[in-house]
Amino acid sequence: FSSAIAITEQPVSVSVPVGYSFTLRCRAQGRTSLQYQWFCQYQSDCRLIPGATNQDLPIIAEQTQLYTCRVNDLHRNTVFSDWVKVEVHQCVARGLPPRLWQGEPVIVLNPREQRVEVGQPLQLQCAAMGVPAPSYQWYRNGNLLEQQKRKKLWITHTKASDSGTYLCCASNSHGEHWTNAVDVHIGEQSQPTLLWCISLGKIALLVGNNRYQHHPNLMAPVRDVFELSRLLKHLGFQVVSLLD
Repeated sequence: FSSAIAITEQPVSVSVPVGYSFTLRCRAQGRTSLQYQWFCQYQSDCRLIPGATNQDLPIIAEQTQLYTCRVNDLHRNTVFSDWVKVEVHQCVARGLPPRLWQGEPVIVLNPREQRVEVGQPLQLQCAAMGVPAPSYQWYRNGNLLEQQKRKKLWITHTKASDSGTYLCCASNSHGEHWTNAVDVHIGEQSQPTLLWCISLGKIALLVGNNRYQHHPNLMAPVRDVFELSRLLKHLGFQVVSLLD
């Protein structure tokens, strides 16, 4: 009976940069001595890994693959571990992950601002590295989105109420990390710029007026507004400029 073997430690999925070295682990208990054999699956091809007959499987990450471990005893009882995914990020920015990385989530892809017509699909995407692989949770305007627990947020038919500021939390047993917050505008193309800028938190309103009723004209308000606008944008502000 397969119950003669019990897996006591399942391997865990990971999300790592290309070239990263790590180990998949599987532990089991049985009534006799046990034998281990690891398998991998890439696309639809599942194959035995030659020589991978230990409880631990050392891996140097090259490409995204699935892995499982078969355990059998002397009486031909057999069980398989869970399939786990080794997700490999081929293009990772320089300096990521940090030099003393302990497996905590590291964001490698942030979502981007979207403008979508009502009724059209919305897709936001993020990605994080982590050991074990991070889980994901999306938020809109600070409110948890119960059904959005994947790297990709997908809404098939958007409504005006889907507008807002979105961000995602990637977490594992070592901690959590948040993506950048991005604005999603549903059918708002004609809405004044000022309204969506306010939601970002850092906004500068510049007014350049050269036509006063009871005051001499200024020297160069248009040029001053332009120069200030460029400086504030460099400091991370959303700038709304009004002239006369």
